[in-house]
Amino acid sequence: MLTYRDVFRVPQFGPLFATSALQGAASTTSGLALGVLVFTTTGSPLLSALSMFGASLAQLIGATLLMSAADRLPPRGALSGAALAFGIGTAVLAVPGLPLPLMFAVVLGEGVVAAVIGGVRYGLLNEVLPKDGYLLGRSVLNMCSGTMQVCGYAAGGVLIAVLSPRGTLLVAAALYVAGAASARFCLAHRPPRAAGRPSVGETWRTNALLWSSAPRRRVYLALWLPNGLVVGCESLFVPYRPDRAGLLFACAALGMLAGDTVTGRFVPPRWRGRLGVPLLLLLAVPYLLFALRPELPLALVLVALASTGFSASLLLQERLMALTPVAMTGQAFGLHSSGMLAMQGVAAALAGTLAQRSSAATAIAVLAVASVAVTSALAPGLRRDRATLPREGVTLTPPGRARS
Repeated sequence: MLTYRDVFRVPQFGPLFATSALQGAASTTSGLALGVLVFTTTGSPLLSALSMFGASLAQLIGATLLMSAADRLPPRGALSGAALAFGIGTAVLAVPGLPLPLMFAVVLGEGVVAAVIGGVRYGLLNEVLPKDGYLLGRSVLNMCSGTMQVCGYAAGGVLIAVLSPRGTLLVAAALYVAGAASARFCLAHRPPRAAGRPSVGETWRTNALLWSSAPRRRVYLALWLPNGLVVGCESLFVPYRPDRAGLLFACAALGMLAGDTVTGRFVPPRWRGRLGVPLLLLLAVPYLLFALRPELPLALVLVALASTGFSASLLLQERLMALTPVAMTGQAFGLHSSGMLAMQGVAAALAGTLAQRSSAATAIAVLAVASVAVTSALAPGLRRDRATLPREGVTLTPPGRARS
């Protein structure tokens, strides 16, 4: 079995890791600052949730119109250019007196770009690492994301108190620029994975092809829906405890980090197909207790425990990789990433609406019930698909290529 040390010995994984870490820190810090800024200004749980997770809604636009670019752009240029654009956009959000509609326009614009960049990043990861190293490499990037969230939310809370939300947004913009420099000067140039120009038609054709198999559809739905509904729960941390939201987010990130570490490094291959559904259930069940409005110490424990279930996505992504040819991995993983984030945005909007009509605690519990129900509905099909997985790997024919 590969180890973390083996992964970091692979050329080009280190620069990709560093670039992801800087962008993760920037995204976390800016998201918390923007959520606090909007909630302080408007007092609206819905607008606060949308400011933090509304960019995810724009992922639908990127997924349906632009995702073919994920395999047709040179990875280094795409990653560095997008990080620079995010830095500029975040700096704009810090402008005093910026109208709320313009603020949300910037957030949604960043979401459209992020949809494609997710596919570029994880397609590049699949190129950089050997085939049997993808799960561990993705685990490392998830752990990096979790660590950056723990540090970012903790540091973000301090920065907001010291510098104000707008000052914190400027710090996040600088982190994005550092990520752009890391990508530009540390990553090696690689040609695009697929030939041709990105287009809406090519995006639709490849998405239809990826969606054409029932086992793949179930994997995508399992990656998108339970996860998204639980992130809707997280989007209400600010209205649930405005004074301790950063601590709740940090505990959620810590739980995710622990789950990814254990699942990515220590779960043997023979167990991976069996643990996906239990982990998806673990992701939601602790949030059911928020119906009782737990005090902060118990809430922190519940949030950390639930977030260990996010590691189910590692196991489902490994299955998705087995069903997808190399030339389409960028769009396949981009579709996963953008669909998941779009669902998170939908769930955040739903959560904010429910919270305004009831309370943050009640809305959190309702979304947790929905996540458990979705996982229970998908579970039988996911279990049946384990037996067909080896055959499914040869059913997808990339456009313009012979059937493998």
